[in-house]
Amino acid sequence: MAMETETATSELSLADTDINWDRLDKARFHIIGAILFTVQSALLHQTAVVKTRMQVDGSGFSQMHGVSVFRHILKHDGIRGIFRGFGTSAIGSLPGRVLHLTSLEVSKDLMLKYTEGIDMPEATRVGIANGVAGMLSNLVSCVYYVPLDVICQRLMVKGLPGTTFCNGPFDVVRKVIKAEGFRGMYRGFGLTALTQSPASALWWGAYGAAQHRIWRSLGYGDDVEKKPSHMEMVTVQATAGMVAGACSSVITTPIDTVKTRLQVMDNFGAGRPSVLKTTKTLVKEDGWWGFYRGFGPRFLNMSLYGTTMIVTYELISTYTSLLSYFQMMNGSRA
Repeated sequence: MAMETETATSELSLADTDINWDRLDKARFHIIGAILFTVQSALLHQTAVVKTRMQVDGSGFSQMHGVSVFRHILKHDGIRGIFRGFGTSAIGSLPGRVLHLTSLEVSKDLMLKYTEGIDMPEATRVGIANGVAGMLSNLVSCVYYVPLDVICQRLMVKGLPGTTFCNGPFDVVRKVIKAEGFRGMYRGFGLTALTQSPASALWWGAYGAAQHRIWRSLGYGDDVEKKPSHMEMVTVQATAGMVAGACSSVITTPIDTVKTRLQVMDNFGAGRPSVLKTTKTLVKEDGWWGFYRGFGPRFLNMSLYGTTMIVTYELISTYTSLLSYFQMMNGSRA
């Protein structure tokens, strides 16, 4: 039995690189995922802080390079400065990640089953399934993540001109609700829901299509005897994740700039803040190039995030699904 297990896990068929939700141990998947994704977030949080500060009006960072902004924060605020908002983000993201990953896997599995009998290339079918799943899961998780995003980003830009000084996450919630009511916690929700869902669909669709095209270009397929090793699988998935992250950052940075400013800026004049007001102000300040404030750190963040996230995600999914499968097999033989 040990030899059979070793043989089965040393190489995978191409079909095994697409995860079957029914075979996953859900509890193990979410527990391991929570730990690994938190570590990943800690490694990339600095780029998010730099990006957010570069996007905010009056911060003095908008004309600086990302490395210069990072050095400035480190010099004046220390390590705590580049990790502002991380604790809130790490703890708050735990239930949101469960919601996002569960809806992602369920919807992807349903789409793959629904399109199984349709005559189309496999890469196209997987790309569509991943795209629709990404869009639906992002739409569901927006309800949870937008208030968390408002809190974290306000902590990242604490003390900068044009923003309200807040001393911790609970102080953010108190001051936002006092000034605007509960709807203030959902600043930018419409923009996020309308734009991030297609962006998520783009990311997952590009990832799925890129991964299958890379596999085919390397000569792998479900109908051939050649099997990819775990190392090959991780390398291909990391490359596909990096490509998807890079493509998504180029397209979504202008929207992210408007959303970030909308969520954290308080010197918006009379009336409520709006996308139109924020856009006009941004164009007046920097012209159309202003929409790409913080592009460098965001490009780096999304490329590295795409690589590390998808490798972590696929490794957790493959590990838990295979472990559940072998436990099922052992149980049936007992």
